[in-house]
Amino acid sequence: MADDYLVRIGRLIRDARQHRGWTQAQLAEALATSQSAVNRIERGNQNISLEMIARIGEALDSEIVSLGYAGPMHLRVVGNRRLSGAIDVKTSKNACVALLCASLLNKGRTVLRRVARIEEVYRLLEVLSSIGVRARWINDGRDLEIVPPAELDMEAVDADAARRTRSIIMFLGPLLHRLRSFKLPYAGGCDLGTRTIEPHMIALRRFGLDITATEGLYHAQVDPAVTPDRPIVLTERGDTVTENALLAAARHDGITVIRNASSNYMVQDLCFFLEALGVRVEGIGTTTLTVHGVPHIDVDVDYCPSEDPVEAMSLLAAAVVTESELTIRRVPIEFLEIELAVLEEMGLDHDRSTEYTADNGRTRLVDLTVRPSKLEAPIDKIHPMPFPGLNIDNVPFFAAIAASAQGQTLIHDWVYDNRAIYLTDLNRLGGRLQLLDPHRVLVEGPTRWRAAEMMCPPALRPAVVVLLAMMAAEGTSVLRNVYVINRGYEDLAERLNSVGAQIEIFRDI
Repeated sequence: MADDYLVRIGRLIRDARQHRGWTQAQLAEALATSQSAVNRIERGNQNISLEMIARIGEALDSEIVSLGYAGPMHLRVVGNRRLSGAIDVKTSKNACVALLCASLLNKGRTVLRRVARIEEVYRLLEVLSSIGVRARWINDGRDLEIVPPAELDMEAVDADAARRTRSIIMFLGPLLHRLRSFKLPYAGGCDLGTRTIEPHMIALRRFGLDITATEGLYHAQVDPAVTPDRPIVLTERGDTVTENALLAAARHDGITVIRNASSNYMVQDLCFFLEALGVRVEGIGTTTLTVHGVPHIDVDVDYCPSEDPVEAMSLLAAAVVTESELTIRRVPIEFLEIELAVLEEMGLDHDRSTEYTADNGRTRLVDLTVRPSKLEAPIDKIHPMPFPGLNIDNVPFFAAIAASAQGQTLIHDWVYDNRAIYLTDLNRLGGRLQLLDPHRVLVEGPTRWRAAEMMCPPALRPAVVVLLAMMAAEGTSVLRNVYVINRGYEDLAERLNSVGAQIEIFRDI
């Protein structure tokens, strides 16, 4: 077999195993082989017979694996269907990946409840596993148990997995307390234009971290004698930048003040988790965080991240564009209030329940019922701001919503270089979006959506926006190669089907 074919088969086997909730050791036991053999198979480094492929398929109850490489996943969408009933919001993708990185701070056992089973999480688990961390799904695959080794093996890091997620950048904060030198692959993720790590370095240099970038790797050196002697002022109020600074401060033996910090939902969840580890954090929810670090953390911790406000916005947008009545349960209202205020001004008809508390004991939730509404374009432009402003990741959903409204809406996505460009893919489905420059798009509504077959945009939120438009379109659409959607959403097609959508998952055999 060609090496490329082996790699493809290995990826299919890995994905099927993770979907089953098995570790490599569990699959090895079912096959009466070794974990190292399963590891080689999944990496494409071992010849594999058709008989073995069939055995693996039988063990994992996966017809796809038994057939061999089946190609990328696509979606076939029968549109113009009304949604109804209720759907729950899953736990936050961005909080989950931050907590996976934060688990490196702890020498004890970390249990994360209701972790989002998405490709971004799987990539980080592959990286963690490759450096010696034991991670396994427990409680019928609902929760994740993480146990670190005494020593991390950074020489064995899974570079392919690391380069498929930008979240790998948040390894820097925890690792600088564990190692004096290490190498980390370049961060990947969505194609959103140029994104440097310099804001991260401005913060982390204050903890003695120095990085040289060569040949696809960050070469890190740590000088333990260097510690913050004054407040750290972040040069951008970014979520991952703030999280990296928090992760570095958590095990710094002293008090660290972080200014111009993000107070967004994933940052708050990380702060709550750090408190569970014994790290005191003052100012949660504000732009100034004071961290009382603990140099040694060895505790057994059990934590449940809160629900995802961006997924909640996705489901809300699905109801709007399909002109449906839908109840969205477990909405983290604190992080969706600006969006709802804008939508109310546009004419959205909705109700919300009384507030109740998320499983983390801190985040406020509501159940939100959205009804078909006659929307008018907003008077002001739609643009993101750091929390408590309109969430950067929620901006793309306003493209589909604005296309359903009467009038012209200007959307200004000043944060990312390319994302506004991807929104013009809606024109393939009948939208009338005019790109004014790489950051601004003018949306004309209302839209009579029409079916189309197209490739998935290479950025997560615009890809979901295209899917939502297909759900509203008359006829049958095809969205090809939806890996990027699976990076951020767990079983999205199946869950939308549960409330009335008709989306079929298929592969090219």
